[in-house]
Amino acid sequence: MESDPLSASLASTVQAARVARELSVNALAERSGVSRAMIGKIERGEAQPTAVLLGRLSGALGMTLSELVARAEGAGDLLRRAADQPVWTDPATGYRRRAVSPATEGPLELVEVELPAGATVSYPADAYIFKTQQLWVLEGQLRFHEGPLVHDLAAGDCLQLGHPTPTTFHNPTDADCRYLVALVKSRP
Repeated sequence: MESDPLSASLASTVQAARVARELSVNALAERSGVSRAMIGKIERGEAQPTAVLLGRLSGALGMTLSELVARAEGAGDLLRRAADQPVWTDPATGYRRRAVSPATEGPLELVEVELPAGATVSYPADAYIFKTQQLWVLEGQLRFHEGPLVHDLAAGDCLQLGHPTPTTFHNPTDADCRYLVALVKSRP
């Protein structure tokens, strides 16, 4: 399998985060709902994880997906220039996630997402480890499923999310959708 530098770094970052938390592969599998075999493949760089898998793993590790990506990038400055913002693309959907915020220990995190036309990405409730999340649609349309609630959002709309629940981000159109996710991280 051919791998880009960020994907290779993600593999070692997942493993390092697991080991730092003194979790076995079995324990991480149990917490995340991701199989031991898949975790092993991800940590060895033999499988390129999807957004859903990384979301489950990062949540089980007590991190946001953006924190995981930022650690893989080795960032830590207070300024993150546009050219230095890590971008990760989901190999299954083409969903692109840009970590806009500097990789600091601060509570606020900003993430820009591009969801291709017709694409759908879902996350379980346990992938969310933050107190507050808002979605601000910058371009296009987004159909956001928050548990049983469905929100149809257009450019300029901003949604405050409730308690963690399974979510689905869906672009029902034939044009790309771009939105900003603003979240305040929970701290143990």
